[in-house]
Amino acid sequence: MKDLDKITADVKKAVKNINKRIIVCAGTGCVANGSLKVYDAFVKAAKELGIDVIVELKEENSGTLLSKSGCQGFCQMGPLVDIIPSGILYIKVKPEDAKEILEKSIKGDALVERLCCKNKDGKACKGHDEIPFYTKQHRMVIKQCGAIDPESIEEYIYDGGYKAAKKACVEMSDKEICDLILASGLRGRGGGGFPTGKKWDLTRVQPGPKKYIICNGDEGDPGAFMDRSVMEGNPHSVIEGMIIASKAIGADEGYVYVRTEYHLAVERMKKAVKDASDYGVLGKNIFGSNHNFTLHVMEGAGAFVCGEETALIASVEGKRGMPSPKPPFPAQSGLWGKPTAINNVETLATVPMVINYGARILKDIGTECSSGTKTFALTGHVLNTGLIEVPFGTTLRQIIFDISGGVTDEKGEVRDNYFKAVQIGGPSGGCLTEEHLDLPMDFDSLRKAGAMVGSGGLVVMNKNTCMVKIAKFFMQFTQNESCGKCVLCREGTKQMLLMLEDITEGRADENTIPLLEKLAKAVQVGSLCGLGKTAPNPVLSTLKYFRDEYEAHVKEKRCPSGECSGLVKYSINDKCIGCTACAVKCPVKAIKGERKQKHEIDAAACIKCGVCMDVCKFHAVERG
Repeated sequence: MKDLDKITADVKKAVKNINKRIIVCAGTGCVANGSLKVYDAFVKAAKELGIDVIVELKEENSGTLLSKSGCQGFCQMGPLVDIIPSGILYIKVKPEDAKEILEKSIKGDALVERLCCKNKDGKACKGHDEIPFYTKQHRMVIKQCGAIDPESIEEYIYDGGYKAAKKACVEMSDKEICDLILASGLRGRGGGGFPTGKKWDLTRVQPGPKKYIICNGDEGDPGAFMDRSVMEGNPHSVIEGMIIASKAIGADEGYVYVRTEYHLAVERMKKAVKDASDYGVLGKNIFGSNHNFTLHVMEGAGAFVCGEETALIASVEGKRGMPSPKPPFPAQSGLWGKPTAINNVETLATVPMVINYGARILKDIGTECSSGTKTFALTGHVLNTGLIEVPFGTTLRQIIFDISGGVTDEKGEVRDNYFKAVQIGGPSGGCLTEEHLDLPMDFDSLRKAGAMVGSGGLVVMNKNTCMVKIAKFFMQFTQNESCGKCVLCREGTKQMLLMLEDITEGRADENTIPLLEKLAKAVQVGSLCGLGKTAPNPVLSTLKYFRDEYEAHVKEKRCPSGECSGLVKYSINDKCIGCTACAVKCPVKAIKGERKQKHEIDAAACIKCGVCMDVCKFHAVERG
């Protein structure tokens, strides 16, 4: 095994030869926006300008280091480029900007102001320390994701990596590890919120020489990308957490189960496992402790239900991913019938900090029953979308208005008093309204409000959002993803979806809403697994807080937000001058009228495509 102290010393020598560093964000979002082309442009422009730019951190190299990082969180503003140690962050960087950045910020210390984030007053913010999106966060788990090269094990070790794993393997007993994690208050970040130390201890005390640890990276919630960002940006933190967990429960083998659509996460996790094995961090007798641990990376089966732990176990075993009744719990009989601990990515990435700094690192942050921080994927009608990390207990108001910059309209402009709701926890979560803006975001407070932390997805909706349509969207997702094993989930979600379609398309009657609510509660109680039991949450929460919208759809055959095309009615007002543009473009010839005379729409023939409204230059077509 390679000596961690020697690796740290070698990297330290190499760092001394580096005057500045350019970090190009290479998370999925920025890569999709062309950050790899930006990286290549820096290499090319540096040669043209005669600037010594190196792409590998070695003692014999000197000059400016150009490297990639994982997701920096400010996804909407990518591609992102950091200049270290100047503390500069550039946003929306294009390949043609590379030369100017090198000339001004590498040769000198000047800012390229047009590439800086602007505050509300239009003033350029130099870097992370001046941008509200970052300053109002408390980044712990994802702190390194935007700072280190995720494909360099040497850089991870230099930054203190694997010291916690070594300490756990060499200096601590299995019970001491479990007790410390339990004392920290760490709870599962995948949605359930079960105490991690307790889960490990339950697995630890099971008899038998063979046990497993599994990392659940099968993040399937719409709009969620927290685990993906950690696996892409700091894969070694996940591996280190798994090594510590393996020592705690007595496991000698583990699996990282990654969602198959996460190509970059799969690639970087596999490289990290290979590098860790080559360096002797994984394998036999790691850290000279007599503890053996090997790790495999497995791509998921492409099913949302495989995020449920018993379905995940079935998938790893090569079976169809379908949940199994509990008990027995995985801690008792899991993978191939052996005791198994399953934790999500964020949970495992938090563990090394607890081993290094003690229980207070989490207990001093958050709330009494929800210690530490939580990452959230923030999407929807907000100014700044992306990945954030805040202490438990932070309110929705702080997240939506302070960190993300406020609620936007359809043009992307921030508007006051425009917040309507937020869907938290994905398809398994619930809907929160304006009355919950000051609710502390923690496990217990959200559960009392009829929602859940879930994996951490936050979808913000403005006043123009139809809540019935939102409920239908999530029900469509869960119905499609039902494994079909139990009748209530398989058939219940299908019938719920059909009723929601009746409501949004004008076919519902006075019995539909009560029947929908009754069925939702039956599915909630009678489904086999947690995914089925939580599938009705979006429907039940929107019925609770927006029942008037459901009733408007049913009783008045009207969608208050105008989003349900089946209930939309188009009409022509007195602004019509009879230009015939709408009549010419109507695909079903539902508009009649003489030239220079007011036209009319035949409601029976209209297919509600909206073409008439799009082509009218006089705002004569109305939708209601």
